[in-house]
Amino acid sequence: MARSLNKVELIGNLTRDPELRYTPQGTAVCTLGLATNRSWVTDSGEKKEEADFHRLVAWNKLAELCSQLLSKGRKIYVEGRLSNRSWTGQDGVQKSLTEIVINDMIILDSKRERKEDVTTGEAPDLLEEQTSPASEIAPPESKKKQKKEEKDATDVNPDDIPF
Repeated sequence: MARSLNKVELIGNLTRDPELRYTPQGTAVCTLGLATNRSWVTDSGEKKEEADFHRLVAWNKLAELCSQLLSKGRKIYVEGRLSNRSWTGQDGVQKSLTEIVINDMIILDSKRERKEDVTTGEAPDLLEEQTSPASEIAPPESKKKQKKEEKDATDVNPDDIPF
């Protein structure tokens, strides 16, 4: 029997914030919208651009991570497979949908945003502080504990150490 392959790799920007839901069995499912752009030059030298829009679906832990870390406008890389679904709507009309079930996602941009200097119109060298994904997910109690531990570590006098 011949082998087959159903693989999709996309790089694009999210068109909306992720929507996280749970199935009745408690499985997390997250839907995302992704736009990919392509540009080309025609024979007459005219530059053309086209955007394609894709529906993405993530399941389980990846769904929860997408919901926590992603937002509209973020640039991401996704890898997954095409999935086609068909059903009959309440109005009796046959409907179908093609979506990409993702199994891997990489965030390609930074949450940091450049702030333009109003006087010169140039972006400054200093960027806003970026929070790491781990600190975004951590509950507030652990953040407080981490800050207290950092403070305690700086309050130690080397002469007080017994060895």
